[in-house]
Amino acid sequence: MSDLLLLNRENDITTITINDAANGNRVSDEMAAQLTDMLNEAQQDSHFIIFKSAGDSDFCQGRAVVGEKGKTLPEALEMRDKFDVVFDLYDAFRNSEVPILGVVQGEAHGFGAALAALTDITICSDQAKFSLPETSHNIMPTMAMSALMGRVSRKALMYMTYSCDVIDAYMALSFGLASQVVRHDELEVTVEACVGKLSRIPRPAIKAVKEFSTEAEELTTKSARAYARNLHATINSSESLRK
Repeated sequence: MSDLLLLNRENDITTITINDAANGNRVSDEMAAQLTDMLNEAQQDSHFIIFKSAGDSDFCQGRAVVGEKGKTLPEALEMRDKFDVVFDLYDAFRNSEVPILGVVQGEAHGFGAALAALTDITICSDQAKFSLPETSHNIMPTMAMSALMGRVSRKALMYMTYSCDVIDAYMALSFGLASQVVRHDELEVTVEACVGKLSRIPRPAIKAVKEFSTEAEELTTKSARAYARNLHATINSSESLRK
């Protein structure tokens, strides 16, 4: 495992930390592949997962620059396949059987904003900043946009994409990109409180809520209601919820 990504397991809680503050915690393709493996493995036996950056460093300033300036770009189909590492990571967040708690401080731009959006609960410092700056660098923004779809409204997504503006934590909250914004000096204690609440939820219930929130998005209202009824009956009959 690279020192740029840290994994800590305490009881049944897994914490994954980006640890490359000197590089703005930018994520290379190699790191993205490692993150995918970490998430896929952790969700198998963790109660939930915490995803954050180390210390007081920025959450993630984007993807690490790969390749040399002026170098001939590969053909379109080759580039398309190369991007699978990013979409595999997106899928690992979405398809995790347990919730992922994101802790965001400092800068979260492009790929960093995408990762923040993909966490199920996102607690932000009031000093956090977000943006989708791709179009200002003549880069198609659709990869990052795809991560925010279903997380923020269409109007919010189009505004962030076209304006490339850096938005503060409170605007991110109004857009649905954050779940909660707290003073920076209260971030740690707020996260600890959330961890305590999640820890008290029985594992069948914590998995079922994540399952429903993921699957119901693709269903009609009628199908989602039937799914909710069946899941409700199944989980409520489990021994851990009847204690």
